[in-house]
Parts: sequence; C-alpha cells; structure tokens
Amino acid sequence: MIPDINPKPPGAQLIKRMSTRTKWLILAPLGLILLSFGLFVLSEAAHQRRIGQPTQVWVLLGLYSLALINTGLVFFGEALRFRILLDVRRETRRSMRQLLRKVNAKESRKQPNRKGKSDKKTKSPIKTD
Repeated sequence: MIPDINPKPPGAQLIKRMSTRTKWLILAPLGLILLSFGLFVLSEAAHQRRIGQPTQVWVLLGLYSLALINTGLVFFGEALRFRILLDVRRETRRSMRQLLRKVNAKESRKQPNRKGKSDKKTKSPIKTD
C-alpha cells in the first residue's frame, strides 16, 4: 500500500496557512534588505570597473546586483499588495458595521413597542354612534 503524499512542498503549505499580516511583516523588510544589498553590490561592481578589474568580475557583480534588486522589488511589491489587502478588508468591515448600525437604528425607529396587535382601537361592528 502506497501512502498518500501531498504534491505541494511543505513550504507552500506553510505560506498558505500564514495570515496576510504575517506575510506582509515578513516580505516588507526582506524586500527592503534585498533591494539595499543589491544597490550595495551594484556600487561595488561600479567600483571594480573604475579600478580596472577584469570585465568578468564587474559584469558578474553587476548581474548579481541586478538579480538582488529585482528580487527585492518583487518582494516589496508583494508586501504592498498584502498591506493594501489588509486595509481594504479593514475598511470593508468598518463600512459593513456602520451600515448594519444604520439599518438596525432605522428598524428600531420604524417599529415602536407594541403591546397588542394594533395601537388603534377598533370599532365594534355592533355598536353604532
């Protein structure tokens, strides 16, 4: 008997279970760190080119920095997406609560407390004035 194996890698399952806020808190600083490190490597590649290092050295450093900068931008962009999603959810919940309060207030004003079936006295069909 072959055991049932989940086709998703464990990391994908872990990320799927994370809250949106946790994803935002992880991706935003990570994206900024990668972006700043990529800019540092880019400046180092420019320095290597200025001092006359072989082309292979500074080109590889430049490509490495390009990969780091792009990865940092992608991570930070995803973090912004999660943050916007958090804000939209918060505003939606807030507006739904306000709308519910308004509806409840209108219903309570429309329906006064009734003691019987009707507030008006009904005339008896037998009595005539």
